[in-house]
Amino acid sequence: MPNSTPAPYDAIADWYETEFLAAQGDSDPIGVDAAITTLLGTAPEGTGPACLEIGCGTGAHAATVRALGWTPVGVDLSSGMLAYAAGRLPVARADAEHLPIGTGALDAVIAVMVHTDMPGYARVVAEAARILRPGGRFVHVGVHPCFCGGFADRGDPAAAVIRPGYLDAGRWTTDSWTSNGVRDKVGATHWPLPDLLHMVTAAGLVLERFTEGGTPVPITFSLRASKPDA
Repeated sequence: MPNSTPAPYDAIADWYETEFLAAQGDSDPIGVDAAITTLLGTAPEGTGPACLEIGCGTGAHAATVRALGWTPVGVDLSSGMLAYAAGRLPVARADAEHLPIGTGALDAVIAVMVHTDMPGYARVVAEAARILRPGGRFVHVGVHPCFCGGFADRGDPAAAVIRPGYLDAGRWTTDSWTSNGVRDKVGATHWPLPDLLHMVTAAGLVLERFTEGGTPVPITFSLRASKPDA
């Protein structure tokens, strides 16, 4: 169970809900909801199985998950973020590396725009694999590791400038080209694309499908993997 130490997002929860998310409105500029829709897909008809969102934050994606026929539930370490999420889906404060969920209990797990917040993301993916039933699906939606990070300057919407730093696996930084995002406020951990994919396969999951979002240079990279049948 998590301790009572405040999580980094506690300090920015109000800003995240009332300014960061509000600025996006109902649009999907970097294809996050599109990726969830494409990769998670519709739930088995008539059953409404639970889909756990790891690092659910304020629950901004619950409506998308629900529209696909799943029953969204969420966990997060930030009490401040969960205070907003509680009105959107059932939530619990929990450590994503030690989920209070039985082995093989769920049909779907998603992690949306959170992997850079979790230095132990490999252990998080392993936990997702543990709680999935055979045939269950894991969906990762995250900032694109090749084009986003402390090494990337996206100040010009038409071109991303990539500087040295992409290969620095596990590097944490608050460096950012903008003061309107999250990285400069709570920091982010970078994982090159091969490292990210290896986390999934090392957890015993089978990679199935990929998408990218955002133009003209992708901002998000997403994947779906499944747990093999026993």
